[in-house]
Amino acid sequence: MPKKDITMRLLSIYNALYRAYGPQHWWPGETPFEVMVGAVLTQNTAWSNVEKAIANLKKHRLLTPSRMSSLTLGRLATLIRPSGYYNVKAKHLQNLLVFIQDHYRGSIKKLCAEDGAVLRQKLLNVSGIGEETADSILLYAAGKPFFVVDAYTRRILSRHGLITQDADYLQMQRLFMEAIPADLLLYNEYHALIVKLGKELCRKSRPLCSGCPLERFLPV
Repeated sequence: MPKKDITMRLLSIYNALYRAYGPQHWWPGETPFEVMVGAVLTQNTAWSNVEKAIANLKKHRLLTPSRMSSLTLGRLATLIRPSGYYNVKAKHLQNLLVFIQDHYRGSIKKLCAEDGAVLRQKLLNVSGIGEETADSILLYAAGKPFFVVDAYTRRILSRHGLITQDADYLQMQRLFMEAIPADLLLYNEYHALIVKLGKELCRKSRPLCSGCPLERFLPV
């Protein structure tokens, strides 16, 4: 499909989703660091569970790099227990904290000022941070226009004939980033709207295609 046609299709899909669902107000978080923590905790779990873990950290006033760094691994794991896989995620968070200290002297402001492509590569070198988590941090915490791809994205794009089943993360990300403007708000809302559709209608099994905002875009 020519790039112009892909651009028109992707923007039409966005407009249809936005008309149906409106702004999603993502990512929920009071500070960039809280968003970074949430991006790690949301791996393999529902956001409702992440909220409980974040609430525990807030209750103990620990949502800063310096305060969280003072915790033992066991104590951190206990506090984030509601998020699931808490021992693994506690280690991932500690790896992230070491990264922030070593590369930015503990300053989230300095981290957010880093060039986006450079920061992305550095994040991917942190054990426990994959592409989706790194791009969530870039987009929602650091304010960098990197499109976030997840399982919902793959499902919706493949059902609408925009990717093949074997497309990898970067191929899906490039589809968006090469076809639509590198606009922070657009990327933010588009990803959030995809998640909304994936949860409510475009389910893994028994998708509710009839009445879906994107029904008219399905291949004949």
